[in-house]
Order: sequence, then C-alpha cells, then structure tokens
Amino acid sequence: MDRRALLAILRVGFAALAVAAILTQLLDLSGRGVLDPVNFFSYFTIQSNLIAVAALLWTAAVPAERRTPAHDLFRGAATTYITVTFVVFALLLADTDVDTAIPWVDRALHRVMPIVLMADWLIDPPRTAIQLRSAWWWLAYPVAWTAYILVRGAIVNKYPYPFLDPANGGYGTVAIYSVAILLGMLGLIWAVTHIGNAMRAVRA
Repeated sequence: MDRRALLAILRVGFAALAVAAILTQLLDLSGRGVLDPVNFFSYFTIQSNLIAVAALLWTAAVPAERRTPAHDLFRGAATTYITVTFVVFALLLADTDVDTAIPWVDRALHRVMPIVLMADWLIDPPRTAIQLRSAWWWLAYPVAWTAYILVRGAIVNKYPYPFLDPANGGYGTVAIYSVAILLGMLGLIWAVTHIGNAMRAVRA
C-alpha cells in the first residue's frame, strides 16, 4: 500500500471516529431525555470536530497535486480550530460537564482529533504557501461564534461554556476570557501558518 492510500484510509477512519463519537453522545443525551439539540451543536467542540471531519474527508478525496490554495486554507483553519478546542478544554474545561460525558467520546473529540489534525498538517503540509494576510481570516468564524453564543445566551439564558456565562463574574470576566482566547488564537494562526510553510519547504 502506498503512502497516499494509507493517508486516505487513516483520514477517513479518524473522520468516522469523530462522527461516531458525536452521534453516540447525541443518542445518549437523547435517551436520557436531556438533549438540547441547539445547545449541543452550539458547542465549539462539536463544530470544530465537524470542520475537522470535513477537512479530513476533503483531503482524502483530493490528490495532493490537485489541491487548491482554498483547500490548504481550509485545512489550516480546521487545524487551528481543533487545536483551540484541545488547549481551551485542557486549561479551562477538563473538569466541566460539556455534554461529552462518555469517556471515549471525550477523549476522541478533545484529545485524539486535535492530535490527528496537527499530525496531518505536519505529515502532509500545504501544497501552496499560506500567507498570513489570508490566514488572519480564520478568526472570522470564532469571532462570529462568540457573538452568536453571547446573543443567544442573553435570550435563552444558556451558555455552552461557563467562562462565557456572565453569571460567573459578569461581562468583564467574559471579555477577559474572550480576549485571552483571541490572543491565543492569533498565536496559533501564526504557528500553524509558519509550521505548515516550513514543512512544505522541507518536503519540496
């Protein structure tokens, strides 16, 4: 089996793992009568994993020589978002109920998938160089997501993460956490971009 086929199989396999984990947790919550579908799919964890699944499947389906700059940008964005999930969960949410109570689901979505996307970016770096002026646009989604969470939370009084709930210290505390995560994401965007470009140069 050649390297391309092996990578494609691994990508599809890990994408299937993430989908299975999300569906398992969804069915468990539903079976216990505590499922709030809107809240469940509002978690950054769930959304970033679905973006990661799309990136893995897209990359598995398209040969390297046919990948476009848009494809590389999407992969970079997916890697950044899932890495944010990994870091924020480890630092702020490890002992918090975030609707992923099943142990293997928690490990798959918060640990395994981030490592997979990071490894995939290193093993098979972008075909075209990523420009920072383009990569900064990766911030658009998390900024929009944060605005959505705060507006929805103010309406329904429900927030997926405690650090975004103004009941825990007020909007000043929410702002501090949000700015800190934003700054961390800026650093991750820089790192993902430069590491990807460096690995691309090595492989060239």
